[in-house]
Amino acid sequence: NNMRILMLLSEEVFDFGKDKMTTKKVLELKNSLNTEFTQIFQLCEFVLQHSGQVTLLRVTLQTLQRFLTWIPLDSYFKPNSLMALVLRFFPDPNYRNEALDCIAEIGSLNSNEHNASFLKLMENVLTQLHTTGISCEADTCNLTNLFLHHSEREEQFVHKLALFFTGYLKQHLTLLENEASPIAAVALKYLLRISEVPDQEIFKITVECWHILSQDLFTKSKTSTNNNGGILSFNRTNNAMHALNPIYINILHVLRIILIGNMSKPEEVLVVTDEDNNVVRESTKDTEQLALYKTMRECLVYCTNLDYDDTERIMLGKLQKQVDGSEWSWNNLNTLCWAIGSISGAMDEDPEKRFLVTVIKDLLGLCEMKRGKDNKAIIASNIMYVVGQYPRFLRAHWKFLKTVVNKLFEFMHESHPGVQDMACDTFLKIATKCKRKFVTIQVDETRPFICELVESLNEVVNDLQPHQVNAFYEAVGTMLSDRTPIIVANGNRIEHAQILNQLMSSPNASWKRILTIGSSNPAQMTDSSTLREMIQILKLNTRMVLTIGSMYTSQLETIFQDLLNLHRHYSEYIIQAVASQGPIATQMSTVRMVRSTKKEIVRLLTAYIDLSGPPEADAPTVASGILPPILEPVLLDYNKSIANARDMEVLQFVGKVVSKLKSNVSEVIPKLFEHVFESTLEMITTNHEDFPEHRIHFYQFIRAIIKNCFVSLFNIPPKQQKLTVDAIVWAIKHTERNISEMGLEILYELLQNVSRTPNIAQGFYQQYLLSLIQDILSVMTDRLHKSGFKMHATLLRHMFHLIQMNQVTVPLFDPSTQAAGQTNPAFVREHVSSMLMAGFQTLTRSEVTTFVEGMFDLKMDLPTFKTHLRDFLIQVKEFSSEDNSGLFQEEADMKEKEKRDAMLRERSAVPGILKPSEIDEDL
Repeated sequence: NNMRILMLLSEEVFDFGKDKMTTKKVLELKNSLNTEFTQIFQLCEFVLQHSGQVTLLRVTLQTLQRFLTWIPLDSYFKPNSLMALVLRFFPDPNYRNEALDCIAEIGSLNSNEHNASFLKLMENVLTQLHTTGISCEADTCNLTNLFLHHSEREEQFVHKLALFFTGYLKQHLTLLENEASPIAAVALKYLLRISEVPDQEIFKITVECWHILSQDLFTKSKTSTNNNGGILSFNRTNNAMHALNPIYINILHVLRIILIGNMSKPEEVLVVTDEDNNVVRESTKDTEQLALYKTMRECLVYCTNLDYDDTERIMLGKLQKQVDGSEWSWNNLNTLCWAIGSISGAMDEDPEKRFLVTVIKDLLGLCEMKRGKDNKAIIASNIMYVVGQYPRFLRAHWKFLKTVVNKLFEFMHESHPGVQDMACDTFLKIATKCKRKFVTIQVDETRPFICELVESLNEVVNDLQPHQVNAFYEAVGTMLSDRTPIIVANGNRIEHAQILNQLMSSPNASWKRILTIGSSNPAQMTDSSTLREMIQILKLNTRMVLTIGSMYTSQLETIFQDLLNLHRHYSEYIIQAVASQGPIATQMSTVRMVRSTKKEIVRLLTAYIDLSGPPEADAPTVASGILPPILEPVLLDYNKSIANARDMEVLQFVGKVVSKLKSNVSEVIPKLFEHVFESTLEMITTNHEDFPEHRIHFYQFIRAIIKNCFVSLFNIPPKQQKLTVDAIVWAIKHTERNISEMGLEILYELLQNVSRTPNIAQGFYQQYLLSLIQDILSVMTDRLHKSGFKMHATLLRHMFHLIQMNQVTVPLFDPSTQAAGQTNPAFVREHVSSMLMAGFQTLTRSEVTTFVEGMFDLKMDLPTFKTHLRDFLIQVKEFSSEDNSGLFQEEADMKEKEKRDAMLRERSAVPGILKPSEIDEDL
């Protein structure tokens, strides 16, 4: 019981308390308790030497393990030390789990002063393992058998053994490498044997260690190769292998086999087997599996860079056994193909070509050879995954690319769950990475592939679901977005608009059919099946806009008037429904579907305006020709609707109109304000919770005006001008971080624009500057907005320096209440000092005066100004007892960004470490 109490003490102080103690506090506690620890260890030592009771010895070892990280390292390795005592218990099955916990705790520590002792520790553990009959050789190792067919304590032992070897090798592998004895090779062999144990948790532990070790080996090999032959020679297999310590050659070979045979499922694969071994479509993403895949993939990429010939031999050998049937199984094929897909880019181009030609031919042959829908579904998913990972190969080999795409078209008719989704996703991925190949004539072809595709499109997509059709159209649109001239064999040029017209002929026919029926029977336009079909067509059109941008203009012209008429019709329908049935009408299924259709129309128009541009749709043309007919129905509908029926998409639309068309829409800014400003402001200022999306897009709209049409802001009525500033201040005080920070950024842009516009500046300063200073000081000191400290400092410095430099020429005070000769700097100093004294009564007059004077100091750059503000805030009693890390958030974010950038540079230097989807290429 005493031991258990000591164990609880260690947990309370060192485990549960560590998050509440600073590093300095921990160090002080550690030093102050050293004498007490000595008594604890003496007690543990006494029990371990003299007791024979199993439960007492176990609890003593557990207690000792809790305190081990707090003992000076010298205590572990002295003659007759506790460590020697612990090792004595290791061979006994009754105690070895608890003893191994202690050994693992020590082994994961690091100190160059004790290298010899750490080396001796590993030697002792390896000797004990050998003595107990646990071998590291593949043909005699019994760890898997021990894990599968023995007690729970034996399972725990294997798990703890994994923790020991991984913790030790992460810290001390270099130390083992430098030894003439084979100790490093033996330790690594044990880690290989542990990696073969069929347990997910143990495998995760070992893979993480292999990832670190393989990355370290790659870095060392690269450095050695660069010193010997320059970086260009690194990818030569022999150079990389010669740079390695010989002990790793066989270790890495076995590791590659383990990784390839156990590769986790990548995100792109949608066809899986369930617990009953049925082939199904994946319903939810397994985040743990995806994290494991990322680690395994990177580890295999490092191993492949070290010797891609060996990786290729292993993979092709396993693939041959799938083809001849000697090792055929779904799991074996899956893990192999997932591994093949994961090393894209790790080989040089010529070896990759040789490798992939064999892989794709064998997989296509396997698909033809195997019978049964489930077999074909598994093979199809693997073909699609592999080809989707090698765009470089496909771009360089048109015949393979065409064969693969035609095979995808076959899979699009396969009704097995998940196969069609993967086929469409893979087609989109290939179209994105190889789009130019589809719009130019290839060898032995008479016209670009896209011409054939749009002619046979209906046959290809006739078995697809609506969301799959959208993905397919997006893929074809991606091809079309490449503006390379489309030339056929006779030299004639085909316009992109002509291809687009052919591509959209089927949805346009369906669109026309619906409208024709609706013209004779208006009630049909609110039928649920009609609305669903219209929503699908609108979504397809939106996907096309997002893909081809302003090239969509010719298609928009085809349906433009229909879109406006439909929006007007559905707007009237909703207004009438609300008038007759009250606000509850917005919750009815038909009204909700009508609103969804109306939203899709606005989304389509928003996407087009956002992506408009020359040559088809430059800003003046859009502003004068396309925008006016849209504004009236959309704005009137928003203004007339009740709050719950106002669509956030309209705010998104007006924000994009201003940010994209800029000064071309200056004249319509008053109209936009009239219809959306006050009505939205009433919705979002009632409380901080309702209409969150409206709130975000409302402020994006305000920001777009200030940034792009600033002068227009002063062409609206004064009441609306004041409401705009009030709305910005309200945002600054909002408790949602994204809203408050957006408000601060908007205010800074507003003040900068004001200072650049002399005819506006003085009137604005006289009306708003003093109150804005008060508002910023208020939020900076309220302890709820620490994350905005950077912008608080930026704004205050800007405003105080404006005043100090006498750029504010109008009085910020009432001259009738002030003495003659009063100046703005003197007045604001006194005003701010009084405000701070009243708000923080614990501050002295001299502290406040020093702070205020500092804010007026023109010599202070922004970093110095921020330091000045931080020092003041920490002086304030309310801040001194709190976590003030938010005041240093900018510096922390900058360090984090530098760390991410350095990691990205490091990763980018490793061939294959970035997935094809992460690489921007000239297509």
